Amino acid sequence: MLGVTGVLVLAPRVTESGLAYADAARRRGMRVETLREWRVPAELAQAEGTHLYAGPLFADAVGAELGLGLLEPDQDWLARLPREVTRRGIVFTTLAHARGLRRAAFVKPPDDKSFPAKVYRDGTALPGPDVADGDSPVLVSDVVLFLAEFRLFVLDGTVVAATRYAVAGEVDAAADDPRCAEAIEFAAALFTPGMPALPSAVVVDVGLLADPETGRPEWAVIEANAAWASGHYAADPDRALETVLRSGGPRALVRAEDERYLRGLPEVVR
Repeated sequence: MLGVTGVLVLAPRVTESGLAYADAARRRGMRVETLREWRVPAELAQAEGTHLYAGPLFADAVGAELGLGLLEPDQDWLARLPREVTRRGIVFTTLAHARGLRRAAFVKPPDDKSFPAKVYRDGTALPGPDVADGDSPVLVSDVVLFLAEFRLFVLDGTVVAATRYAVAGEVDAAADDPRCAEAIEFAAALFTPGMPALPSAVVVDVGLLADPETGRPEWAVIEANAAWASGHYAADPDRALETVLRSGGPRALVRAEDERYLRGLPEVVR
């Protein structure tokens, strides 16, 4: 992967992670193009070796024209994990069903940002039909507080970059937290036989929860995300970019085993 060349495309609104990935891409000899609008210039549509770092809505707007194969986890991956690694109840359902909740729950769309992922006091507080259709998939989780949260960039089942990104629910990034090593060790179990599978390039977030009985911190999976849309926080951008490039590269280079994880990209009519 270190020999990857070509173009890294960024959305018009460049984030701190976008800038870090851009610098890392240039260090490996790639060209970086920041689009000025939500459409693909003719000359870029013909470019070879195009990769993307952007949010899901922008990816849908330009992905097909750029010839991209964008990898993302199965929408229900988190809900299919055993409770021993999630340490909370998680259900994959529809927004219409979640609107019937009569308790507080953490609700999030699994693969886009159609509405905020957060704790809702009950189903009546969820966005209405004017924001998202009732058949939209959602993940509904028990409400928990993670003491510390860590992001892992994974390539072929191996963590290539890691960072802490939050403490007690507040953003607090640090790559030198010694617990990063524990996070990597815990996450290794997710890539063993019998566990729900993931793409060859993916971001996995894990964290520490206080055990309700003992109060002892215990590791738990938070979620998995598409690397091409994930911020690096304090992770080494050169190493994290390895995962980003594989997850958001040319459709023609997608491995056979990753075909099932391809995001469905709409054909945009201009």
